[in-house]
Amino acid sequence: MFEFGRDLRKLFSQARESEDLGWVELIGVDLLAAEARREATDAGRVSCNRPFETERRAAALWREHARRSGAADSLDRAERCADSLMRAAVGEVQIARAAVDKAQVLMLRFDLCGEPARLDRALAVLAGAAPTRRSAVSGELSSVHARLKARQARLSGDPAALMDAAALMDMAQHEAGAGDVELRLDRAGLALETGVVKRDARLLDQAGRDLGVLVESASPDYRPLTRARALALCGAGLSALAAVASHVEAQDQGRMMFDAAADQFTPDHSPLDWAVIQVLRAGDDATPLMLLNQAEALTQGRGLIIGALVRERRMAREIALAEAVRDLAGLDLLEDRLRRRLVGAAPLDWAADQIGLADLALARHRLGGPAPRHLNLILNEAVATANEMGVPVLAERAGVLLWKSSLSPSS
Repeated sequence: MFEFGRDLRKLFSQARESEDLGWVELIGVDLLAAEARREATDAGRVSCNRPFETERRAAALWREHARRSGAADSLDRAERCADSLMRAAVGEVQIARAAVDKAQVLMLRFDLCGEPARLDRALAVLAGAAPTRRSAVSGELSSVHARLKARQARLSGDPAALMDAAALMDMAQHEAGAGDVELRLDRAGLALETGVVKRDARLLDQAGRDLGVLVESASPDYRPLTRARALALCGAGLSALAAVASHVEAQDQGRMMFDAAADQFTPDHSPLDWAVIQVLRAGDDATPLMLLNQAEALTQGRGLIIGALVRERRMAREIALAEAVRDLAGLDLLEDRLRRRLVGAAPLDWAADQIGLADLALARHRLGGPAPRHLNLILNEAVATANEMGVPVLAERAGVLLWKSSLSPSS
């Protein structure tokens, strides 16, 4: 008979002996934080037999906790572990592995909070740690290097840079092997984005096949987060194609993919993944405002990219609902809330609220109010801030409103 407490501890003990950290996908963020603290404590003990390897595990667990929760202190703990590893590393293999951990923290900080300079710093760290001969760590270095270059290519928006990054990721995938799930997800996401930008059916087919393999190989009983992330990418691709082609069936399929991804976990299991799906689904007017409110509560006050995107999407939904019923008083209340939130807001949150003010002014004008003024200045500042922080999706949203505002003769 299964004795939950004792047998669960036994299962965890066995999992801890494995180098594969896939098992952490099965536990929630609170238990994940407890595991990270335990590993960090073990690494600091004099009696620890493998302090370098144990601290690497602690760093990986803190990174995963930060990725799923957005907690700034977890990012800081992961970076402290990486810095400690770089100080303690002996020999070129350990030096390379410590550099990989440092680069991964910087990459995660960019993914969560923006600032492209972090990608430059990560690449500089890797450049100073390449081993003189091929070893087991070479695949890790190639993988992280390719993922960093792909992020830079996506920021540039240059089709040639995107194709170069894809080729680099293909080489890294060949070297790292099929077990590097993060590289495979990034590679599929890059192919998907490039295919949409270039309207290249071959790239879209490739992305679809790669994601399909990931979904099939990631069991919901063992790899729920990997499966959900692959499903969300599938949904994003289908939704983008549906928007371009005005294809209702593809739009419905994209919605089904998002729903399937959201079913893989609850908000307390991976809050940021869940919030990302709500943002992706926010283009569907049937998505309840309550879900966006919950996503905002999970992501605010931390300077997160997803927090700013949720903030902007939720405000856009509230403005649309108020406009639909011609609620001018409601729009006034929303404007008052936005102006109060601008004071002391983080850069990305500030840009999101500027977009909200512009959206609101345009809605009021459509209801017979005064023509919006100075929107070009407001939105150009929002675009500049979003681009400086490395968040093109927020800049694109501001760009859409900038185009709409240009239709007003008094803007």
